[in-house]
Amino acid sequence: MRVAVLDLGTNTFNLIVAEQNENTPFQILHNSKLPVKLGEKGINKGEILQSAFDRGIHAVKIHLQTIHTLNVEKIIAFGTSALRTAKNGDQFIEAIRHLTGIEIEIITGDREAELIYYGVRQTHPMDKGKYLILDIGGGSNELIIADKDRIYWKRSYELGIARLLNRFKPSDPITPPEIAKIKQYLAQEIPDLVDQVKRYNVKTLLGASGSFETFVSMIRADQIEDETTSSLFPRSISVSPRDFNLLYEKLIQSKAAERSTMKGLEPMRIEMIVLACLFVKFILETLHLETIFQSNFALKEGAIYQLFNN
Repeated sequence: MRVAVLDLGTNTFNLIVAEQNENTPFQILHNSKLPVKLGEKGINKGEILQSAFDRGIHAVKIHLQTIHTLNVEKIIAFGTSALRTAKNGDQFIEAIRHLTGIEIEIITGDREAELIYYGVRQTHPMDKGKYLILDIGGGSNELIIADKDRIYWKRSYELGIARLLNRFKPSDPITPPEIAKIKQYLAQEIPDLVDQVKRYNVKTLLGASGSFETFVSMIRADQIEDETTSSLFPRSISVSPRDFNLLYEKLIQSKAAERSTMKGLEPMRIEMIVLACLFVKFILETLHLETIFQSNFALKEGAIYQLFNN
């Protein structure tokens, strides 16, 4: 059976195509993403602006062309934070249904976190205590405490990078007072996370996909690439806290024009990477986490796993 999963996120629309034959593990045939910035300028107002609406429609049409060339038998589409909260989200869903025939399922933050867990678990053994899994999105950030056997706690916070950008509108480059203000805001939003990390004695951060792939790409930009960088294979990569801190300092001191020339940084992440890195830095410091890994699997791979294993 050959299946396509569309993950319609706030910043990017992601496509994965996978196949499973009888009594064999599934194989990923295609993995791609398109920038849409669905929440641009309207996310904190609960609205998808017309320009973003049009970009989203166009991205789905492009992904559908890819799906057709790969002879997919089944299409599953998930809508996440921006579509969950936008007052015209239903109009977007109806437009996609009318133009492409694709039915989009809007999933809750809890369901999103669960799928992320099943994706990440395929890339890392998770056999040394409990882990804090973090998926940084545009509209929401999912945080999950888990081990290889189960989820102990999970929550989706509306602290996505598009929301933070829209709320704080940081300078270029971001200033120390702005950093302090953002950290103060984050601290007010996550007291339950702090309590749960202490309760379960979590020491390791496992970052899922997206921004974390960019961190690793930038850190390794001057290193020789090999097959371990391919998102078609389940991998987890150790990230040195020292390397991450050096990247953090580099990013918070940079202007957008400087970031546009940085190796390993995709153009679609130039605007948001500073706050994404700031969020991770805040999490590491506040929760006293000692080890970092990056997983190249997340929601869509979790959805594939559940589909083929249930």
